[in-house]
Amino acid sequence: MAERMLPVGDATLCAETFGAAADPAILLIGGAAGSMDFWDPDFCTALAEAGRHVIRYDHRDTGRSTNYPVGKPGYTGADLTTDALGVVDALGIARVHLVGVSMGGGISQELGIRYPDRVASLTLIDTSAALPRPEGAEPLPPPVERIQALFAAPPAPPDWTDRAAAIDRVVADLATYGGSVTLSPAEARALVTRAYDRTTDFAASQTNHWIVADGNLPVAGGMADIAVPTLVLHGTEDPMFPLPHGEALARDIPGARLVPLPGVGHEHPPRPVWPIVLPAIIAHTAGQ
Repeated sequence: MAERMLPVGDATLCAETFGAAADPAILLIGGAAGSMDFWDPDFCTALAEAGRHVIRYDHRDTGRSTNYPVGKPGYTGADLTTDALGVVDALGIARVHLVGVSMGGGISQELGIRYPDRVASLTLIDTSAALPRPEGAEPLPPPVERIQALFAAPPAPPDWTDRAAAIDRVVADLATYGGSVTLSPAEARALVTRAYDRTTDFAASQTNHWIVADGNLPVAGGMADIAVPTLVLHGTEDPMFPLPHGEALARDIPGARLVPLPGVGHEHPPRPVWPIVLPAIIAHTAGQ
């Protein structure tokens, strides 16, 4: 389970694997500004013990992966998408199950439609449509009022080099986006502390993903063209993408199945819902 530095395109990405390499592979893809620390090692180990080869990794500008000057990301959103497949390539894996949360769910959709020969399945967590929806599809609701207010008048960023202030800010952000079933304050602080201490430039990690250009990945189809098996896990209290976003994913993607996560917000699945999440992912990823 040691971390590995992998050459991926013009970057070096840090990854960690769990379980036997011969088992069906699961790539965990995190959200914007999130290092691989947000995928709990116990969560990864539980999947590995169920017979899965689990990979988590740091996006560019997070954790120990290549970082760029604050405000000047030397990559695009398209690069973040292709990086995920690059991690799989660097590990010599031909076919992989993708499990993505938030931005990671969007990346998963893009890869699923572009590389159906490489993607065995999709698990989309607390995310929304990243591809054109069917004509006449019902509009999706905006973020809840507290998130809209945050976008309209964002608080000034802390001094990200001030360890205590930076950790306090991200812990507060997690609480803002979390639901009634979420990390405890102690769990949140331990998680953010680990992420801060592993990250080369925390200011870049909290800045650059939000300003990156989309890049050039031509549209390869719409939601209805996703042909790989898809599981949708969505918090019933997600304030960023309210539950109708998850319901729409399950409607728009042929054969997709929705599993609501009671009380969960916009976040990686917290431990209290692992008894729902883990069996669902294990069953969904049973095929190679």
